[in-house]
Amino acid sequence: MKRKLWAVAAAILSLGWSAPAAAQQAPTSPRAIAVIPQPVRLVPGTGSFAITASTKIYVGPKNDELRRIGQSLSQEIARATGVQPAVVPTAPGKQQAGSIYLKLTASADTLGAEGYTLSVQPTQVVLAANQPQGLFLGTQTIRQLLPAQRTVGASLPVMEVADKPRYQWRGMHLDVSRHFFPTEFVKQYIDYLALHKMNTFHWHLTDDQGWRIEIKKYPKLTTLGGFREGTLIGHYGAKVPEYDNVRYGGFYTQEQIKEVVKYAQDRYITVVPEIEMPGHALAALTAYPELSCTGGPFKVGQTWGVYDDIFCAGNEQTFAFLQDVLTEVMPLFPSKTVHIGGDEAPKTRWKVCPKCQARIKAEHLKDEHELQSYFVQRMEKFVNSRGKTIMGWDEILEGGLAPNAAVMSWRGMEGGMAAAKQKHQVVMTPGEFVYFDHAQGEASLEPLNIGGYLPLEKVYSFEPTPSELSADEKKYILGAQANLWTEYIPTTQQVEYMVLPRMSALAEVLWTPARQKDWESFKVRMQPQYQRFAALDANYAKSAFNVRQQFAPDTTKGGDMVSLLLDATGPQITYTLDGTAPTPASTAYTGPFALTTSATVKAASFEKGQPAGKMTSTDVLAHKAFAIPTKLAAAPHKNYRGTGALTLVDGLKGSRSHTDGHWLGFLGDNLAATLDLKKATEISSVRSTFLQKPEDKILLPTTLEVAVSTDGRTYKTVYSAPVAAAQPGTGISEVKAEWKKTKARFVRVTAKNAQPAAANQQAPDTWLFADELVVQ
Repeated sequence: MKRKLWAVAAAILSLGWSAPAAAQQAPTSPRAIAVIPQPVRLVPGTGSFAITASTKIYVGPKNDELRRIGQSLSQEIARATGVQPAVVPTAPGKQQAGSIYLKLTASADTLGAEGYTLSVQPTQVVLAANQPQGLFLGTQTIRQLLPAQRTVGASLPVMEVADKPRYQWRGMHLDVSRHFFPTEFVKQYIDYLALHKMNTFHWHLTDDQGWRIEIKKYPKLTTLGGFREGTLIGHYGAKVPEYDNVRYGGFYTQEQIKEVVKYAQDRYITVVPEIEMPGHALAALTAYPELSCTGGPFKVGQTWGVYDDIFCAGNEQTFAFLQDVLTEVMPLFPSKTVHIGGDEAPKTRWKVCPKCQARIKAEHLKDEHELQSYFVQRMEKFVNSRGKTIMGWDEILEGGLAPNAAVMSWRGMEGGMAAAKQKHQVVMTPGEFVYFDHAQGEASLEPLNIGGYLPLEKVYSFEPTPSELSADEKKYILGAQANLWTEYIPTTQQVEYMVLPRMSALAEVLWTPARQKDWESFKVRMQPQYQRFAALDANYAKSAFNVRQQFAPDTTKGGDMVSLLLDATGPQITYTLDGTAPTPASTAYTGPFALTTSATVKAASFEKGQPAGKMTSTDVLAHKAFAIPTKLAAAPHKNYRGTGALTLVDGLKGSRSHTDGHWLGFLGDNLAATLDLKKATEISSVRSTFLQKPEDKILLPTTLEVAVSTDGRTYKTVYSAPVAAAQPGTGISEVKAEWKKTKARFVRVTAKNAQPAAANQQAPDTWLFADELVVQ
């Protein structure tokens, strides 16, 4: 049996496999067998394996690791069926009918350390792997074949599986600095990773808002740095910040750290600690201000964002301190990787610090960016001397990458690509696809969050390996992970809400071969996964059942083509255009439809006559420039280009989040848009919408100018005026330009950036965000 099983595995994974005749005739399809992530090969058969009171799990003798895996599987079977099979350590012999076998093999194959084969037959189940880790991952597949809710008389469908992961780094991140979570929940979080066959837990332990790990040589890191005297109320960037003035904090003792690490190890998950440096250090500097450039005093951050006070790179005491900290941290984590942050480190203090400037001169460095590179490389040498390697966010590329460092690319894919080209290992974690602190549904229907929009389908569309890389460069892409920053996530329930079900989508991205990904199949397979989340009492998001409204301007016919989409399968979508709430009896959505007039589109999904999700609503404003041809003199930034120039005339308004897809963002450039009304039309006003968000250097334009033309060549300025200053904080400003009625076909709207690139000796750093241009 062993030789046969592994021969089948090799054939499946290297040459492909045709289903045997019985399986080809089977009514069950791979799509109907709800395993997430989708295995490399899953061939269903006919019949099932019944789980009964006599079912046993056989594992190799004198192997505590296999016994532990068997016991874990036994507990999962008990949870699903009420029957708990005995785990029997025994030498291979005559196999007993009605039993489950967990086997290790030394046979040559292509499965690696994490691959496994699973054969479910009516008489027995055989799970085999090269390593115990592969067996454990295989038990997660068996777990998903079990009923989500307890069912008496449960069975496993007959099938043959051969499976292994696509990437070696399949991770989830958790920030416990902004908000602290107890040890028991961290274990629960690790259990969610295990269910999804993930193998890396990135634990973000220090930041400006709290130091969360006990360091015995420096007790004030936790007694002072582990607590803040209040927390921001509401969203960062509010006009008048408010704080709750409630002392908040906590930390993990080294014994608790060991406990979590052991818990993760038992689930074959590596815990990677992150100790931030040189930035995000305010909590540490509160405890030990002598490590700063100014000497303090400081207090632990009560709000979010980036602080100017960071570790002093010219102070030898800084390096001694960080080496002492890592000397205590590294033995707690068997991981070969230590994450040192390296992101968002302002050079404000370094530029005027005599010690830092002396260091730049003594080390013959070019500037403060090279000083950061010196800082990182010096810490890397220390970490390497202890047999470990460092990883940092993509800012560590600036000023020169440390020789052996790995890069975690979060500001898009470009940093990761640059590192791969330099032959450095890379973990892709771009905000656009895997920042799970972003909203997963319409902003008004989601809990308070940092902003952005990341629905389930967007996560599923993520491709971690850029096609632009050569075959050799692609080898440096270790994998990817999702990040959960917790500024706006104060409770364990909200952590669950933000990561589930998006973790399921990411798991399939990282495990299943890209060519086998199937969004429609995934949606079907998610149905029992939702039931499983419910059985685990997890507070998972149901945003996938909210209707996503998409609007595509049609410049030929005029107006928007409206698509109503679900990230789930099953429910029926109905909608209205008159502002009333849809019911099951409202117009059923059957496909995209044209909208040429102003309307309020309300849509909802229903299952068995009951709402499946929350109603979504979009106001569409038709005006003389609605869905007309539009050209831009300067392209918007690639990260904020919406649907292109037509974003300005699609009849939709953006929210206070600049990442919602309804804004065009210009870095250092002016907005210069030319609208073609197609025929001479009498017009007298343009209403222009702009976003202000000072903390992100998104500023209102300084002036607005409107010029009109009948032939597209000769323009007449009909309006030019400064833009009035807005109230402080984040807000949306509408600027109305009015003039005497004039006939024109072409309208050119120019809004001047607060700091245009041509006038700036440094790289431009001010943004202009524009939305709908309403012509009337």
